[in-house]
Amino acid sequence: MTDITLILGGARSGKSAYAEKLASESNLPVTYVATAQIYDDEFKARVQHHKARRPAHWILVEEPHHLTKELSRLAASNQCVIVDCLTLWLAQWICADCNPPKDSDWQYERERFLKLIATLPGKVILVSNEVGMGIVPLGEINRQFQDEQGRLNQAIAALANNVVFVAAGLPLNLK
Repeated sequence: MTDITLILGGARSGKSAYAEKLASESNLPVTYVATAQIYDDEFKARVQHHKARRPAHWILVEEPHHLTKELSRLAASNQCVIVDCLTLWLAQWICADCNPPKDSDWQYERERFLKLIATLPGKVILVSNEVGMGIVPLGEINRQFQDEQGRLNQAIAALANNVVFVAAGLPLNLK
């Protein structure tokens, strides 16, 4: 049976720490799928902060683009997989500076992902930013990102068993 939890929140809201808490409480072996690519020293420090907080025995897989393929390989009964985060995964698909795969098609990858997650065995925890609570941003790529992130979050929330919004480190169960 599929057990999908979507955790939403703003930057530095505590959503990743909450996902890690849920994974630990599952008492299952955990695989942590990190979608980030490191482009500068400041972001490298953010990634190090996340790494230092996680248990050393968790398996780490770094995959910035081919998340669907990795999840189909990693998800298993009696296994917990955390994906942190869908926001970076999306950005790296639609931002030309993030070196998306050649001949890439975000919409195709998105549809493949949505079809897959509803069928995955085990426990899957997906972390994503809620980016639509502010003003409509300036710049076409920024608006495209905000729109695509909102659509992705809504589609996953519809498929998920549990949806949690985290603000100031406090979880609010939405579903």
